[in-house]
Amino acid sequence: MGKSRNPRRGGAAVAAPVVEAVDGGLAELMPDRDRARAWTLLIDGAPQSHVDLDDPAYLSFEYQRRLGHVIDLTAPPGKPVHAVHLGGGALTLARYVAATRPRSTQQVVERDAALVQLVRRELPLDRNARIRVRSADAREGLAKVPDGWADLVIADVFSGARTPAHLTSTEFLDDVRRALKPGGQYAANLADGPPLAHLRGQIATAAARFAELALIADPTVLRGKRFGNAVLVASDHPLPVAELTRRAASDPHPGRVEHGRSLTDFTGGAAPVTDAAAVASPAPPAAVFR
Repeated sequence: MGKSRNPRRGGAAVAAPVVEAVDGGLAELMPDRDRARAWTLLIDGAPQSHVDLDDPAYLSFEYQRRLGHVIDLTAPPGKPVHAVHLGGGALTLARYVAATRPRSTQQVVERDAALVQLVRRELPLDRNARIRVRSADAREGLAKVPDGWADLVIADVFSGARTPAHLTSTEFLDDVRRALKPGGQYAANLADGPPLAHLRGQIATAAARFAELALIADPTVLRGKRFGNAVLVASDHPLPVAELTRRAASDPHPGRVEHGRSLTDFTGGAAPVTDAAAVASPAPPAAVFR
């Protein structure tokens, strides 16, 4: 279904929604009524990402803002980086890196080839952006990244609103470490709800492979009061915890940063996840999308 235009009451045109079947379900691109060329991507009714074509440095979603803070602090302001994005969606974060760090070189791995085609057609990338998009499974695509190439690896992969099991293990993180430069950072968008067993297991898994960890989340999520997103950041070098804390606290929806002993205590003795024991992340309750 192609894009059409409908008149506003004042005579200006507004884009109509774009609805199209993709490999992962039914994709909808919904226009943002408050921003002229901004869109929200939904898959089977679940919001995935938001893009403003006029201002790609604008991040609307809470978890994407937190990943944006990680991107901002991964290198001095404006310095180009090598970034790998596992999971593409509407390419929001790749656009953000290109806008805030010109001349960065990026690889995006997105399994849903039909979704990639839809996004490229309806939400075209800046021609000057050095973004390569590969249609492949995230782990298979990561395996093709050269050793020590990436300053930053971001994992934001969901299938049916769940992170696939093979992207939750120590073996997966071994390949992330292989692809990272010394001192590079790994960031993952995780989703969980009470009793937070998946989130605790993912922190334990990252702790088995990285020396430094931090977790950014809404306090109500960390207290197990509701289902939500948490951003896990990991590196073998010290993380900018103080600045992450300041930025997360100043967001429209303030987040809390856990690290060090408090983060270790939060895991509650959870064991690292291996390929042999890995399961997909829990599905969100239907009420989350109402």
